[in-house]
Amino acid sequence: MYTASILKKELEASKGNRKLDIRIDNVQLVNVFTREIYPASIGIYNQKIVSVGRVAADADMLIDGGGAYAVPGLIDSHIHIETTLLTPEALGEVIIPWGTTTLCVDAMEIANVAGIEGLLAMIKDSEKLPFRLLLEIPSRVPTAPGLETTGGVLGVEEVTQLLALDEAVSLGELDPSKVLGMKEEYLEKVLASLDRRKICNGHAIGLGVDDLNIYAAGHLSDDHESVYYEELLERLRLGIVPLIREGSSERNVDTLVPGIVEHHIPTDNMMFCTDDKHVNDIYKEGHISYNVKRSIELGMDPVEAIQMATINAARHFRLEDRIGSIAPGRFADILLIDDLHTMKPKMVLKDGRIVADEKGARPVPEKEYPAALFDTVHIGADFSAEKFRLVSGGTRAKCRVIRMIKDQIINQEVLEWMNVKNGEIPADVSRDILKLAVVERYGKNGRVSTALVQGFGLKRGALAASVSHDHHNIVVVGTNDEDMAVCVEKIQELHGGFVSAVDGHVADALALPLGGLMSTLPAKTVMKRMDEMNAAVAAMGCDMKAPFMSLSFISLPTVPELGLTDFGLIDVLGHRIIDMIVETEE
Repeated sequence: MYTASILKKELEASKGNRKLDIRIDNVQLVNVFTREIYPASIGIYNQKIVSVGRVAADADMLIDGGGAYAVPGLIDSHIHIETTLLTPEALGEVIIPWGTTTLCVDAMEIANVAGIEGLLAMIKDSEKLPFRLLLEIPSRVPTAPGLETTGGVLGVEEVTQLLALDEAVSLGELDPSKVLGMKEEYLEKVLASLDRRKICNGHAIGLGVDDLNIYAAGHLSDDHESVYYEELLERLRLGIVPLIREGSSERNVDTLVPGIVEHHIPTDNMMFCTDDKHVNDIYKEGHISYNVKRSIELGMDPVEAIQMATINAARHFRLEDRIGSIAPGRFADILLIDDLHTMKPKMVLKDGRIVADEKGARPVPEKEYPAALFDTVHIGADFSAEKFRLVSGGTRAKCRVIRMIKDQIINQEVLEWMNVKNGEIPADVSRDILKLAVVERYGKNGRVSTALVQGFGLKRGALAASVSHDHHNIVVVGTNDEDMAVCVEKIQELHGGFVSAVDGHVADALALPLGGLMSTLPAKTVMKRMDEMNAAVAAMGCDMKAPFMSLSFISLPTVPELGLTDFGLIDVLGHRIIDMIVETEE
């Protein structure tokens, strides 16, 4: 509890009448309020910055910054932790050395699998983490009600309960169909957030100006789905804050930042996020630090890029009095960086505690999770390769095919004539048109739906995942039904994971038993295994940088143009189930 007595001690420390906990000397302060860089010392007491400038007070710990830049801790304004494949405890080991000290987490993945209990289990003891975990309360669990099967449901009552948590900073991303369709349940969730003076996060993928007007009128404050500069500008003009995303399969910095720089657009209302980024990419490239570094390489002023990763995000979430700057009264989230063009910290402090230095991150104690979260994968008892058959009459069938777009999660609907053999449509490897299927994994109905996809490049075999946004049923793509079935059965055996199979045998597998989403292994082990998994898939003909990430998004029923759930092929913008076969020829 923050009392007047504690505040008095902080003021005494600021005045120099009480010994500081830490004093950092000899730094170049990056001031995100004035865009200045100047020499300073920083005084820290009781987790907070109490003085900035030339601090003369003594301290229990003196840190010589060695002339390094002092930068506020970086903020990821929208992330799904589960997609990193790590628990929050393991994730800290990877992001903290890159300087991310705050995550704004939409925990919709674990909520779709295990409801409110799963979500609360994941954030339990978050105060022990080396980063600040803030919650964007999931607004759409399930994402597409009536069009998919999920393990959990968060209605208005559950969302209202979660918005009351101290960690809650917003209502999580709400897709257009809920707002444009004026669905009362979701409007009530918006109002529950506004009643608590919390913002509402958006997911305005594919919207034109007319629909964006309606979306903004529905109090959706931001959007992380801009792919082109023109989309970003349309959102800015309507007061929808763009979150510039750089994930594993959706890379937007290189398409958006050049437009911002070229047109000299003010960045005060822009920020960065990762949304979904595998641990291997974070470790190799960086986290929010990569967004900043790459933006600088593309011509953005370094301090401006740092503002987007710090104070802009803090202001957006109405937290600027707590985080986002190096100023008195704020929590002491501070990075010491020798070169702003590399954005690699040599020291990271969170709440005035050193959580990483040049040797790496401080270890985080493991946490025990409920046993029920390790038992979430239950496919139908009658499952077999026969479930993947695409039955058709005639000798040819014109089919809707999901065509993937490189480095993006959006896709195109294309029409392709497929040969019919023995009453069914097989994959056509020569044209890279493969089978894609979703297998219900919660033991509720055993449904399997199958469609066609183009863009994976597999020449043989199949791969599958129990991570498939946002329903997280099993998604599998393959050149033949038998290998697809092998993958699915192995995922059930592992209680969740990634699997590849060739010639009727498992080629490689990574278990993700926590909710079928996350590994309980150390980060470095998961990274090594993911490199091996990707190498196995590459040997099957797929040249994607992140094949399992791409697979996890291809079934999404809220990303245009087509999605696939256990209910069938989804027309995303029409929000309805459609037939894959358009016509047949005898």
